[in-house]
Order: sequence, then structure tokens, then C-alpha cells
Amino acid sequence: MIEPGPEPGASATCDIVVGASDLASAVGVEARDEFPAVLATARMVALMEIAAARVLNPYLEPGESSVGVTLDVSHSAATPPGSAVSAAATYRGRDGKLFLFDVAVRDPAGEVGRGTHRRAIVSSQRLLAGAARRGAR
Repeated sequence: MIEPGPEPGASATCDIVVGASDLASAVGVEARDEFPAVLATARMVALMEIAAARVLNPYLEPGESSVGVTLDVSHSAATPPGSAVSAAATYRGRDGKLFLFDVAVRDPAGEVGRGTHRRAIVSSQRLLAGAARRGAR
């Protein structure tokens, strides 16, 4: 039996104004980790994941979460602080148990990045229990 899910073409967005915590310069771990003050690729990826998760949220049962499994993206343009960015995810269909999305991010000057993303629907309790087991090792 095929689980219910969105129709191909379903989409959602995630919009932000790039702030200090969204910048590559905020991502470093040590003082010598110096990056420019532009939208971090890691933050761009997070926005893509949030947009895709929003497509799946209406189909989650109580106790379920959607989690990212794979992401293949390119980050093609630098976005300065203070710019509005919008991540969009469009559902393409199933790949076995995975949900496949086209994802893209734009700012007022045009495309910032794009790619494909796969998500799974999992038991939140099982996910957290697995993480706890790994933490205990």
C-alpha cells in the first residue's frame, strides 16, 4: 500500500532577511575559521530543507517527523546581509520510501542556489532513541 503524500507539483517556501547569524562569517568554529559576510551555504541548505519539510508537514501522523536524507546543491551567487531570500521546494514524487524535491533559493538579484533533496518520514521517538544510543557510545 502506498502511503498518502503530496501531489507532484506541491510546493512550499521559506523566506528570511539575511541576518548576522545567517552569514558564512558566523559559521566558523575557531578564530582562524574566517569566511566572508555573505549568506552561508549551510544556511541556504537549511532554508531548502525547511521549505521541503513544509510540503510534507500536512501528511505527518502524530509522532512523525520528516528528515533530510540527501541533498545535492550548488550555491551559485553571494547574497549580502539585509537581503530578502526565498527558498522554494517543489515535490517531484517518490523514490521508494523517499520524497524527492527540486529546491531553489532566490534573492532580489536572481537565483542563489538550486538542487535536489530527498526526505523520509520517520518515527520521532525512534529517531531520538537512535540518536541517544549513538550518544552513549
